[in-house]
Amino acid sequence: MRTRWGELEVRDAHIHFFSHGFFTLLARQKEGLRVEEMGPVLGWEMPPQEPEQLAARWVQELDRHGVAQAVLIASLPGDEDSVVAAVRAFPTRFYGYFLLNPLAPDAFSRAERALEAGLRGICLFPAMHHFSLHDDRLRPVWELAAARGAVVFVHCGVLTVGVRNKLGLASPFDLRFSNPVDLHGIALRYPKVRFVIPHFGAGYFREALMVADLCSNVFLDTSSSNSWTRYQAPPVELRAVFERALEVAGARRLLFGTDSSFFPRGWHRAIFDQQVEALAAIGVGEQDARSIFGGNLARLLGNTLS
Repeated sequence: MRTRWGELEVRDAHIHFFSHGFFTLLARQKEGLRVEEMGPVLGWEMPPQEPEQLAARWVQELDRHGVAQAVLIASLPGDEDSVVAAVRAFPTRFYGYFLLNPLAPDAFSRAERALEAGLRGICLFPAMHHFSLHDDRLRPVWELAAARGAVVFVHCGVLTVGVRNKLGLASPFDLRFSNPVDLHGIALRYPKVRFVIPHFGAGYFREALMVADLCSNVFLDTSSSNSWTRYQAPPVELRAVFERALEVAGARRLLFGTDSSFFPRGWHRAIFDQQVEALAAIGVGEQDARSIFGGNLARLLGNTLS
């Protein structure tokens, strides 16, 4: 992609793959909710039944914007196969992550199958599934990630899921489980596991920086509108967030992401433009820009474009 730093190989570390399977799983959570009725309620294009077709749509969208690769996230437990199919259809364009409820009876076997099928990251949402990162029941997940070289993506801070709100689905999340500090001891215990905290900690920016400073295996994902900045006192601008993150974590542990998810909006170009503007405003150089906007993700996942 052509930018003010020249041609960059842009890789997006955070795209939700809202497949037909995802919406089918959502429909099971509320009596009378039907997949075919969701499109008009949401104002979205509903995805085709075959995940490979949705993957092809994403390839066209990324091509349109000049994005080289992206992480696709299976955004409900049980939809791993959709992302597996997408990655297999376009192995040079996508990496795959999947959402896991580590307290579910089949959590370990589900995670093992997903990683064996080629997915690269395990996504944990402690506030969503009401667990502490220090719960001993998570130990098999940490050990599996260490053995398989999997990334562990841990959502911390404020959690809202717009699609659930629009469909009238309950969101009984619990912020007590959302502090990045809880990751500190785990990251130290498993130094070979690479952990990703999205959205700069989503309101726990200071805490996310503390953990990243103390644990070199912790990365920060820059994705979304970062509206959490309004919780800071006083509110901070995105360029100040980047400036502090660069000072503490360094350019090689920041992963550009958009948090894109649905069509017709597609790839959230405005998020990219905002982050380019913020980084340019603080004088980030070409080498650091190349790392943040794509190089770090390729290095993290041990892969490059063929």
